[in-house]
Amino acid sequence: MMAETLNVINKQPKTSQEQQQKQNQKQKQEIDTSHIQKIIIVMSGKGGVGKSTVACALAAGLALSGNHVGLADCDFHGPSVPAIFGIGKEDLQVADEKMIPVRPLHNLNLGIISIGLLLPDDDTPVIWRGPAKAGAMRQFFTDVEWGQLDYLIIDLPPGTGDEPLGIIQLLPKIDGAIIVTIPQEIALASVRKSLTFLQKLNVPLIGIVSNMDGFVCPHCHEEVEVFTSNVQKAAEDFEGKILAKLPIDPAFSKAQESGEMIAWMMKDSEWKKRFGEVLEAVETFKK
Repeated sequence: MMAETLNVINKQPKTSQEQQQKQNQKQKQEIDTSHIQKIIIVMSGKGGVGKSTVACALAAGLALSGNHVGLADCDFHGPSVPAIFGIGKEDLQVADEKMIPVRPLHNLNLGIISIGLLLPDDDTPVIWRGPAKAGAMRQFFTDVEWGQLDYLIIDLPPGTGDEPLGIIQLLPKIDGAIIVTIPQEIALASVRKSLTFLQKLNVPLIGIVSNMDGFVCPHCHEEVEVFTSNVQKAAEDFEGKILAKLPIDPAFSKAQESGEMIAWMMKDSEWKKRFGEVLEAVETFKK
C-alpha cells in the first residue's frame, strides 16, 4: 500500500507540474531581493537541536562585525527568535503599510521579523494550512522594509516540508545553507535527508554545525561526550564539512532564555570561540 501511495504522489499530471513551475517563476519575479547581498538559510532535519539558537547567534555575530543584517523567523509553529533576543510584539512598528524589523539594540544594524511578534500572546498557536503559511512567508519579503542588507538570515522550521520548500521556491536566490544537528544517530538520519533536499534544489551547502557536541566542565575544564555519533561521516558523504562543534554550556542556555543573546556574543567563552568558525565560513563563503 505504501509503495502504491508513493507512486500516486510521484505520478502527478504533467500539466499540474508545469502550472506550478510557472506560478513559482511568477512569484520569484515579483519579489525583489536586489537590496540583499546574501541570503542564508538555517535548517535542521528535526526539532530540538538548536537550529534557532544558531540562526540567532549567526545574525548577532554578523551584525556585531559591522554588517547590516536581517533575521526572518519563518518557523511559524515554534517562533523562538523573539524570546532569544528579548523582544516583543510591542516593539513592532508599521510605516507606510510596511512592517519595520525590530532592532534589539538601536546602535546595532540587526533587524528581526517573526510571526511571534504578530501573535496575541505566547500561548496562541499558528493553526494554518499550507496556503496560509505560503502567504505569510511571501509577506515577510514584500511587506517588510528590510532596507539595504549585507545578510538576510532565514530561520526555517525543521524538516523538508512546506516552509523550507516554499521559501526556496519563492525567493529569486538562496546563497547558501547551514544545517544544524546534534551528534546523535536519530538526528543524523534526518540530517542526511536535509542534505539530499539541498542537493535536489541546487542550494549550496555552507556546512554543518554540530550542536551540543560535548560538555566542558566549568570546574576542571575537561570535555565529556554526551552523544556518540559520526557527524563527520554524514558531511563527507555529501561533500560537505563541519563548520563547528559547539559544546553544551549552561551559562549560554541561561543567556538565551533571558533574551541576552547579543550580550553573550560580546563576551569571551569557549562556545563563542568555536562559533567564530561558523561566522568566518559564512563571511568567506562563495558559491
